[in-house]
Amino acid sequence: MGHSLRGTAAIVGVGHAGMGEAAGGRNALDILGDSARVALAEAGLTIRDVDGLFTGSSFHFMPTLSTAEYLGIQPSYFDGSMIGGASFVNYLSSAALALEAGLCNVALICYGSNQRTSVGGLATMSEQQPYEVPYAPRYPISSYALATARHMYEYGTTREQLAEVAVAARRWAQLNPDAFEQADTSVEEVLASRMISDPLTVRDCCLVTDGGGAIVMVRAERVDDFEKPPIYLLGGSSATRHRQITSMPDLTETAAVESGQRAYEIAGVGPKDVDVLGLYDAFTINPILFLEDLGFCAKGEGGAFVAEGRIAPGGELPVNTNGGGLSCCHPGMYGIFPVIEVVRQLRGEAGERQVNGADIGLAHGNGGVLSAQVTAILGTAATL
Repeated sequence: MGHSLRGTAAIVGVGHAGMGEAAGGRNALDILGDSARVALAEAGLTIRDVDGLFTGSSFHFMPTLSTAEYLGIQPSYFDGSMIGGASFVNYLSSAALALEAGLCNVALICYGSNQRTSVGGLATMSEQQPYEVPYAPRYPISSYALATARHMYEYGTTREQLAEVAVAARRWAQLNPDAFEQADTSVEEVLASRMISDPLTVRDCCLVTDGGGAIVMVRAERVDDFEKPPIYLLGGSSATRHRQITSMPDLTETAAVESGQRAYEIAGVGPKDVDVLGLYDAFTINPILFLEDLGFCAKGEGGAFVAEGRIAPGGELPVNTNGGGLSCCHPGMYGIFPVIEVVRQLRGEAGERQVNGADIGLAHGNGGVLSAQVTAILGTAATL
């Protein structure tokens, strides 16, 4: 017998706005609101229908309150739990639980950021990490560089293999009209680009963009009321092992091992059943670690796994088909965008980058410095 929450909630609308560089001096809440309107319109709803709000922000200390006020709503249930960019994948499970309990009827998961064009910058990116501050690391890049260097040392992962991740992302982005970076690139260009934190170059690092996204969820019993094909939450789970990188038990393994296994168990599927992946790729090491920890290859084989275009268009495993945080967008926190892309793939709405016959997708969020890991399994009606 399956898990009691499997398939009880469905996504009936998604949308994004302000991608790349938002026009007209839009601030973070403006971009969030634009995204919410797109997602709600897709679902045939308006903001007045929303009674469940799930949001996080790099600009607002109390994001649910600021967002509710901006949208002009008084939700009966709201959640602003902050675990970095993974928050928005985690909200899928929170929203499903709230919907199942009858605490709300229309759940809006939303995010907006004008990180690229803002004058004042982010309100805060992180509290100080006491055991690391004396060494003046470049947060968060130095943390990911440390994990990258250890993976290279332990398993022989090469900079060329890391570069393959960036090239694959760019090739997908070239098929996505909404992607911010679409210029041709190569392994050689990535290797020759400016070093930021050894062994990560600027091309191993995510973009800095504006952008927002929104997701509308309802109880599965209501899906016939909506025009778009429903995409069901089959399973989701979160896990954490540390906050600061110096407390990470093993720099080559993340808590995605736990979040992935639990999500698979709830969904009743395994890695071999997944047709398309959206992985939080703030840096090129991320997809390599997550492909290993989520069971798509053995530990230490991630570098070889991504080589020779395996995760690029035409490869064996479609990963980050929108271009990811490396080439599509990365407005401070990226977690909502893998979910949106997986939904569009499962609906068959991804245009030139469409993965044929996709019924099951995996969206994985990462927060902090490989600190929070959240895995969500999504499926079409055929998977119920």
